Amino acid sequence: MIRSLYAGASGMKNHQTKMDVIGNNIANVNTMGYKGSRANFADVLYQTIRYASAGTTGTNGGVMPSQVGLGMMVSSITNNTGQGGLQNTGRALDLAVNGNGWFIVTPDGGLTRYYTRNGVFYVDNDGNLVNSSGYIVLDNGGNTIDLGTGGISTLNIENDGTITATDLNGNDRSPANPIGLAMFPNQDGLERMGQNIYIESVVSGLPIDEFGTPNSGGYGTISSGYLEMSNVDLTDEFTSMITTQRGYQANARTITVSDKMIEELLNLKR
Repeated sequence: MIRSLYAGASGMKNHQTKMDVIGNNIANVNTMGYKGSRANFADVLYQTIRYASAGTTGTNGGVMPSQVGLGMMVSSITNNTGQGGLQNTGRALDLAVNGNGWFIVTPDGGLTRYYTRNGVFYVDNDGNLVNSSGYIVLDNGGNTIDLGTGGISTLNIENDGTITATDLNGNDRSPANPIGLAMFPNQDGLERMGQNIYIESVVSGLPIDEFGTPNSGGYGTISSGYLEMSNVDLTDEFTSMITTQRGYQANARTITVSDKMIEELLNLKR
């Protein structure tokens, strides 16, 4: 009975963790470029009541092991980095990657690199192409994208990341290189940093190409005037919420029933 108490407690604790993951997914259902997460469970240590024994030919049959489980745990919380739907915004600097690849942004001129699928970009006062956090977007050569401090009059971004721009005086302000993208051996292994930013990890591996070019070599295309929506599926999330809630309730009931059994045992002396 004591084992069942602790097993039930582990079930409640870890179902709460799963509910936290589900709640975060639902909270980010309208976050551009957001990638959903999933909590995965695994059983834990077992206590062996009786060990297995081999059978003896013509005499005894084999005996199966008898084991009692001691609960469960969250084995992993994995990312789902699948493609989200594209939303038409009509704004030239709203960019979406249709296919493989991550935008590369930097807070320090290229020494530190972050990766994102959120393509809400702006031109700052220095003429740099930046995201909403002020991180500068890098091109396929690892350079910052500078559109100059003359005001931009016309701007067009092709599906291969090529930018053509002119200022208010009609001067060409087109950057030399297209927007860069990054791909990873295991993009599900990227580490989240918040603000739709990811960094590489030992599981994701280093970028396959240090800087890739859209619409070539397996990289996706750039869609100007579109944003990638969250890939959270509310149908799946609400279904998981119901099963998680019932799992939590069932584990709570296990604790309640185990407590009543202990109470009955203590009452035998009366």
